[in-house]
Amino acid sequence: MPTDTETPPITPPGAGWEQIDDIGFLDLVGPIWRRRVGDVYHYGFTAEPRHTNLNGVVQGGMMMTLADRGMGRTVRMAHGDKPVATVHFSYDFIAPALIGHFLELHPKITNQTGALVFMESVVMDGDRMIGRANGVWKKLKAKPKTG
Repeated sequence: MPTDTETPPITPPGAGWEQIDDIGFLDLVGPIWRRRVGDVYHYGFTAEPRHTNLNGVVQGGMMMTLADRGMGRTVRMAHGDKPVATVHFSYDFIAPALIGHFLELHPKITNQTGALVFMESVVMDGDRMIGRANGVWKKLKAKPKTG
């Protein structure tokens, strides 16, 4: 039961969404959700009051976190669940992200080389595009297992 200062968890609209278990920073700002759409996943989160900036809308860093997380997970899956690292990332803020809304990332791999993966994504609030992200990820070798 939440206390007076806690907000109860908000789940995404509709069926098919599953919560991603995260640690560290992402555990603090999430939860982030995903849903399979065809052969890719879409990612999303519900903008809560704790995500608010001084203008009363979602803090831009949270929108960038959603995009980086979803795009990075997309690349990692395409790389056989091996580690990847963000090399370049940009985000265009097209419209404000509103508190209380479920915001959704639609990532797409546009090109790959032996070492790099190029991506673009749109961020949606329902049918309204509110952001766009582009990035490059480096494919890393799997970490050796110890023990």
